[in-house]
Amino acid sequence: MTAAPEIHLLLVEDHPALARNVVEFLEPAGFAVTVADRGGEALRLARKEPFDLVVLDLMLPDLDGLEVCRELRRNQGASPAILMLTARDTLEDKLEGFGHGADDYLTKPFALTELEARLRALLRRREPSCRLLVLGPLELDPGTRAVTRDGRPLALTPTCFQILRQLMLAHPRVVGRAEMEQALWGGFPPGSDSLRTHVAALRRELDKPFGEPLLENQYGVGYRLNLPPRPAAE
Repeated sequence: MTAAPEIHLLLVEDHPALARNVVEFLEPAGFAVTVADRGGEALRLARKEPFDLVVLDLMLPDLDGLEVCRELRRNQGASPAILMLTARDTLEDKLEGFGHGADDYLTKPFALTELEARLRALLRRREPSCRLLVLGPLELDPGTRAVTRDGRPLALTPTCFQILRQLMLAHPRVVGRAEMEQALWGGFPPGSDSLRTHVAALRRELDKPFGEPLLENQYGVGYRLNLPPRPAAE
């Protein structure tokens, strides 16, 4: 029987005891964990090795975790998925983290079982399907995770990628807020305004550089793409 491939995870945490607890819990579950206790070290490691996931503490001795997150997104685009790990628990802190490219947010103290569940939810969202999606000016390749509008590449975070994919699969139907949150986070939504923040980030990349907006908010219902319906099959 072939063993399941290891999940490569970069843990950026400057508290040795917490880092050790996370490593000891996740490694028997199939995670290959690399630990960095400084933001600069994390960026150096991320340039050398492709990680599937990053668990990133917000408060670090050298670089702020938000700066590390921003640099990871700038240098590596949609990959890897990033979970912010921090003692800051206000809505403003969470929205700031999402605005810098984080995909999920977990506040300290936390249960290790919840951390693992959130990481696996992030991985499920990144599992590719082989089918290329083409809808009007949009083209989305789940295998390469490339997205274009009118042939122009879009730089989407993993969460924005999944939101757009769900909208393309559902088109022309409206995707309700609860349905989208279930598809993105399963039973662990990170906060009441998280979806709205990610949708705003998607809109900036998908619509702002172009003359015609595609992402439509159906107030009180959900979201849809403002494109003609697919032609009926003959």
